[in-house]
Amino acid sequence: MPSHATPARPAAPAEKTALPLHLLRCPATGEPLVWEDGALVAERSGHRYPVHAGTIPLFAEVPETRDASRQQAHYEKVASQYIESLGYAHTIAYNDYLDDVFLEALGPGRLGTTAELCCGHGEAFALVGDRVDEGLGVDISVSMLEAAAVRAPGRLHWLQGDATRLPLPDASLDHVLMFGGIHHVSDRAGLFAEIARVLKPGGRFLWREPVSDFWLWRALRAVVYRLSPALDHETERPLLKQETLPPLRDAGLEPETWRTCGFFAFTVLMNSDVLVVNRWLRFLPGIRAITRALARFDDACLRLPGLADAGLQVVGAARKPGEATQG
Repeated sequence: MPSHATPARPAAPAEKTALPLHLLRCPATGEPLVWEDGALVAERSGHRYPVHAGTIPLFAEVPETRDASRQQAHYEKVASQYIESLGYAHTIAYNDYLDDVFLEALGPGRLGTTAELCCGHGEAFALVGDRVDEGLGVDISVSMLEAAAVRAPGRLHWLQGDATRLPLPDASLDHVLMFGGIHHVSDRAGLFAEIARVLKPGGRFLWREPVSDFWLWRALRAVVYRLSPALDHETERPLLKQETLPPLRDAGLEPETWRTCGFFAFTVLMNSDVLVVNRWLRFLPGIRAITRALARFDDACLRLPGLADAGLQVVGAARKPGEATQG
């Protein structure tokens, strides 16, 4: 764990904690966990997981993979600027457009027991609000999870862990959500297999991710990902449609939706944590209205013949076969 991470301190007794022990498992063995001296412990194997600040179990305090270790160090470093950029007026206004596309793919109704993987400070949970009956946010960065816990105190549970080694039981979730997490994971087949494992029959996986099927975005990202300190070109790889759908199916997930969004205006208005010049747009008078108009322009561009898969972001959905049990 990075030296600047806050040390764990003992958790509250089991009867006083809000952590959902019925939904937590040892990621190494799949065993149920119990409280013991301020940590979660797998009784048979002896695996022990400290609990940061009494609320955030550390299931990957020392990550097992190189990618997870790099991403942990990276996001501990950039967390504050990343979160700040999401609060800019133009970022919020453009995200309204992206959120509408995601909510359309998600559809109406309750979401039951839901996990947000690579959750950062809980963007997807903030969007779906109280539609979640029980929510689990998983991220490799403790700093991100601390911000998430402040944003949604008491309503959701936050777990530090690796998305390819989830501390969750088989067939325990009705939905899995990811905003900008898949492209950080090199082992996509392993990630999708793990998501399929924890979903109930009929459960759904929904994501919003960078996508680079359009040649221009591939070329620009090849440069930007290497130059920006906010990005890590060794562990970040935007999705490609023909590279993503086959391993989804191999994992036992049936794709339902693949819709790209964001075009030329996206490159100007978004990613203020990456492109420093974008940060100054928040001081421009009328920037919210300008952003909303440019988002409509982007959407219109992607409806032109031949441009349906040319967006910078993709909203997708896949379902685990079987009859849904969530009411």
